[in-house]
Amino acid sequence: MAEAGVPKVSVVVPAYNSGQHIEKLIASLLRQSLPADEFEAIFVDDGSTDDTAERLDRLAAQHAHMRVLHIENSGWPSRPRNLGVDHARGEYVFFADDDDWFADEALERLYAYAKANDADIVIGKMAGYGRFVPRELFRKNRPAATLANSPLIDSLTCHKLFRRAFLVEHDLRFPEGGKRRLEDHSLVVRAYFKSRHTSVLSDYTCYHHILRRDARNVTAALLEPSSYYAAVRDALDIVDANTEPGQLRDRLHRRWLRNEMLSRLRGKRLLDAPEDWAQQVALESQRIIQERFAPGVAGGLPPLLRAVAYLTERGRFADLRRLARWEAGIAAHGRVDELQHVDNSITVTVAAELRSANQPVGFRSDDGRDVLVLPMEEIAPEVLDSTAQVRKARLDLVARRRETGDEIFIPTTFETERITGTTPADTVHLVHRGTATIDFGALNGGRTRGSWMLKARITNVGWTEDARLPLLFICRADGSRPRIRDERKVWNRVRSAVGRRIKR
Repeated sequence: MAEAGVPKVSVVVPAYNSGQHIEKLIASLLRQSLPADEFEAIFVDDGSTDDTAERLDRLAAQHAHMRVLHIENSGWPSRPRNLGVDHARGEYVFFADDDDWFADEALERLYAYAKANDADIVIGKMAGYGRFVPRELFRKNRPAATLANSPLIDSLTCHKLFRRAFLVEHDLRFPEGGKRRLEDHSLVVRAYFKSRHTSVLSDYTCYHHILRRDARNVTAALLEPSSYYAAVRDALDIVDANTEPGQLRDRLHRRWLRNEMLSRLRGKRLLDAPEDWAQQVALESQRIIQERFAPGVAGGLPPLLRAVAYLTERGRFADLRRLARWEAGIAAHGRVDELQHVDNSITVTVAAELRSANQPVGFRSDDGRDVLVLPMEEIAPEVLDSTAQVRKARLDLVARRRETGDEIFIPTTFETERITGTTPADTVHLVHRGTATIDFGALNGGRTRGSWMLKARITNVGWTEDARLPLLFICRADGSRPRIRDERKVWNRVRSAVGRRIKR
């Protein structure tokens, strides 16, 4: 215990009509390796009209470290979270959602990492199910992360460990008063600027973040553009109040341009949206780009996103949709060229490339520059200049455990080959070739029991795309020699069997 009678961690959970969906979170809390007398969970029932209140009351009656507060419906998670902090007794507070869940050692590891680094904030590695979670942020442990030295700005949800005294000292609370979008951003961005030490724990997947298929998550509904982008402006105000004009401010602003604006105006996401709603989003985004962003904000984006920003700023909505139709066909394609299996280690060599509608993504030469080829004209060549991004293009091999969603970057050596004479004939495209060795005795700290898929992840000119490779590694026990299922052979057998049936 940090102090006699003081829990190490208080987990605060807003709950509204959660029903059975909360059971996975509850089960994960009851499985925590941190002893029950060293943490507490505070469920704040936000005026549920189903059996959630009774379900939580039964839980609290059975487990002394589970507590329940009942309040009139506020309609949004902000007030329940603030009340949870007010009632928390823990040295640290973790904000969880009622339909997510923790890995078994999450609280113990998060608290230990916080104490080891004297951290005000600890961000534990997340796995996403239908939800975006940061990838680059969790490439490695970051004991002393700042907004300047790491991609902290990629993680703006509140699912983190906060020192409670830190929240209280700086009056860090979620904005209340109705349904307020991006309420996480308001607290988390201010917290990053106030934090003395922020740490990122990446060698253990702590938190599993889900988008429920029944769309009952309060954040799943279609946003109302004017109020949503008013909240974006509020977040930008916090950045501006804590930075001077220049590279850092531009980089931080870029996060909202990329995630809250351009991501909704590209590819399948734009094509699937109601057209009048998408036009409102484009108009709100155009105003913010023109009124709030220095040229370096869009200028620091990769070429594809620069093109989307360019069209948005000029109100070229029809061209946005045309570009989106082309981008909707973008996918990574990969193959396994060589596979070696020695004891517990697998060495694999792969090749991968980006294609749209089965045509390689191309670049043409323009005064020594690589210029991204898009299905439209009248975009300034400097907007599509991809020279720097082509040089920085990378191939990662990623192992993903099917059962839990854990993703592990595998150290990979790679090179990028330029292939000429593609369609059209005056363009080149890129093929990435990489080799990696996976030691299943050490992968994920030796915690390998389960089935592991392998993916080739290409990052280039505005895309990060995964190609599922036809290999499955099955470990029957932690650290054991994997059994390899080569799905190329499986599909060859299926095709042969189908062919024999057709002949008969």
